[in-house]
Amino acid sequence: MGYREGRFWQPDVTVATVVVRDGRVLCVEERVDGAIVINQPAGHLEPDESLVDAALRETLEETGWNVRLEAFIGAYQWKAPTQADGAGGRHYLRFAFAAEAVALDATRALDEGIVRAVWMTPTELQQASARHRSPLVWQAVADYLAGRRHPLSLLQQLA
Repeated sequence: MGYREGRFWQPDVTVATVVVRDGRVLCVEERVDGAIVINQPAGHLEPDESLVDAALRETLEETGWNVRLEAFIGAYQWKAPTQADGAGGRHYLRFAFAAEAVALDATRALDEGIVRAVWMTPTELQQASARHRSPLVWQAVADYLAGRRHPLSLLQQLA
């Protein structure tokens, strides 16, 4: 099995931040296909953007929080299930970061589709697993809670 000549496979590259403050995790409720789901501040890597810059940008755009990245949690690969109408089946490669909340810009409008930013305890987040946008949501938090941290220098962007 393979791809036909001239075609190549390309995953959706995304970033996410796990921001914990006072024992609560910063999450977003977002509208996806008519449902309100829970995610970390997360989104796609843009052209010519570093993974670090993407994580900072997405967190600010989706929550209004400026954060300071502290560590790299891990890289996660996931294939979304194919739906009955044939949609879905996209492949995601997510880079998750641990971050510290620095300052909230309460006047900032949140990205389109974001209902609100909400701080949840790990227990509340885990109990809401049926509403998680994907299994990547809990996996990154579980790894953070287990102490998984790697230096940011592990990720390098070459000019």
